Amino acid sequence: MSAQERIDAVMLVGFGAPTRPEQIRPFLDNLLRGRPVPKERYEEVVRHYEAVGGGSPYNDLTNRQAKALRERLTRDGVEIPVAVGMRNWEPYVLDAMRELQRAGARRVLGFVLAAHRCEASWERYQETVRAAQEQLGTDAPEVVYPQPWHAHPKFIEAVASRTRDALARLSSKDAARAHLLFTAHSIPVAMAQKSGYVDEVRESARLVAKALSREKWSLAFQSRSGSPREQWLEPDITPALRALGGNAVVIIPIGFLCDHLEVLYDLDVDARKIAEDAEIAIQRAGTVGDHPAFIEMIASIVANYRRT
Repeated sequence: MSAQERIDAVMLVGFGAPTRPEQIRPFLDNLLRGRPVPKERYEEVVRHYEAVGGGSPYNDLTNRQAKALRERLTRDGVEIPVAVGMRNWEPYVLDAMRELQRAGARRVLGFVLAAHRCEASWERYQETVRAAQEQLGTDAPEVVYPQPWHAHPKFIEAVASRTRDALARLSSKDAARAHLLFTAHSIPVAMAQKSGYVDEVRESARLVAKALSREKWSLAFQSRSGSPREQWLEPDITPALRALGGNAVVIIPIGFLCDHLEVLYDLDVDARKIAEDAEIAIQRAGTVGDHPAFIEMIASIVANYRRT
């Protein structure tokens, strides 16, 4: 890689979320962009946001990841801009690209904040970046993307560390017998068949279980939101949890990198109630967030794109 081809900036590309109650409906209107969603489902999501405090910590947590990455790169002697751009809320990808353009960036590493790739978690983000480049014109920075990292040792280390913390919150008896239930966002089966999404999620889960020397683990999917007539990935977390009645369970949201609605409501409210009704001792592992191992992984990927 020549000096001209080296990256000179990083953009963390995320989903985006409302941070205050007054942003919830504008966010959902922007997210849905005219797609026909039943009014009762729309209002249900509004209530979910209200139930977790009237917004999501996703944007703040993503900014913490960016701050930790800047600090790590600085310690490594790498001084380059690190911007945050969201698909569905402020700061938008266009805002981040414009910021980097003004800073003189010519080649940007676009780090999409999704460990497992499918159309919804990968291609749509690239389309958003391409649209921003078109708006910025011929001087828009080039954007390159890293290779898949769902099995990267540092990502696995970060998830395993969060899981150990959750196991430590159980009694010693429950921790010894606990079942590890990994979760990822459900997607339509037709979409999954066009990608390696399921295989990637399963590989990540297998490696984490191996790192923890745990044999009792399984994978479930959560947060489906599509038409009931369309087939989505299963098993859903609800029957998966009920089938584990009598066990202690640690839920590991391996498909999510930061806490947001799917974690704070779908797991911490809905799934917890199901577990308690089934008399299951339950803990939820934290998302990787700004765990040092995860930030170290991103920094190492940046370093690879900085070498001459």
